Amino acid sequence: MIMVSIGTFEWASFSTINRMPNSDIFVMVLVTLVTVFLHNLALAVIVGVIIAALVFAWDNAKRIRARKRIDEDGVKHYEIYGPLFFGSVTVFNEKFDVLNDPEEIIIDFAESRVVDMSAIEALNKITERYSKVGKKVHLQHLSKDCIALLENAEAIIDVNVLEDPKYKLAVDNI
Repeated sequence: MIMVSIGTFEWASFSTINRMPNSDIFVMVLVTLVTVFLHNLALAVIVGVIIAALVFAWDNAKRIRARKRIDEDGVKHYEIYGPLFFGSVTVFNEKFDVLNDPEEIIIDFAESRVVDMSAIEALNKITERYSKVGKKVHLQHLSKDCIALLENAEAIIDVNVLEDPKYKLAVDNI
């Protein structure tokens, strides 16, 4: 087992370790330690994959952004950028100013996707918060898979989705 480890270890990674992200270094050291102390490479790989996935989710959670603007009709638009999922729900909820927003709000998902049920619940909570103060929220530019998630969850969520137009292409047969 020691000879297999020596043969399969990527020795060149030591020369680049000072340029690697700290999370990658942590995963590499953790996988090595689990392998050495538990003598179980399969378990070490599983632990490494799980830790790497959690780090990825944490990093993506910080990437959600919202651009805010008020149009000529007094409607406030929140243009969401980045994926909305369990890791970004808290940051997403902090983007909204329920008390100071106008009577009508549009949340635009043209540059975002609703990924999981935590995101659906976040949308439900934000619409409830606006509803309690007598304001109307519309969701716009949801992708087909986002709309499917909302339809599957319609027993637990009540949101107002603005229907996006369906565009067709005209093809010239010259």
